[in-house]
Amino acid sequence: MNLKDYIATIKDFPVKGIMFRDITPLLENGEAFDYACNELKKFALEVGADVICGPESRGFIFGCPIAKDLKIGFVPIRKPGKLPRETVSISYDLEYGKNVLCMHKDSIKKGQKVLIVDDLLATGGTVKAAKDLIEQLGGEVVGCAFVIELVDLKGRELFKDIKVKSLLEYEGE
Repeated sequence: MNLKDYIATIKDFPVKGIMFRDITPLLENGEAFDYACNELKKFALEVGADVICGPESRGFIFGCPIAKDLKIGFVPIRKPGKLPRETVSISYDLEYGKNVLCMHKDSIKKGQKVLIVDDLLATGGTVKAAKDLIEQLGGEVVGCAFVIELVDLKGRELFKDIKVKSLLEYEGE
């Protein structure tokens, strides 16, 4: 299946000069969504994941069905103030400012093999912060899986020590 048939490209969104890759058509097509999740699930099996982690909010969309199918847990990585129990957090730089990610302090067990799942790999900042947070809790990140990778932004270079899987690649288009 050619998943690019289910990705809409929106020019100049959210700002001029950006080519936004919209996954909504993929989500709206049950067959394409199932195919994407199954391909990412194969990678989870390959890396031996004990648990799936996904950043808010699109990481939830792809990570939860994979975790369910594999009968393993899903751990949400959220913005501040969204988790009710004791959390740990990490601050990281964005192109124009800072952001913070949080996880429940008891969500990852020492030595658990973790697969991070998200919709898009661009510069890698969010996923690198997620990886650092998981490792702070004692987890071992065994891979990162994405539907889309923007290869010209070189986010993959932040993860030379772990396996990275992307279903689609776009470069400067």
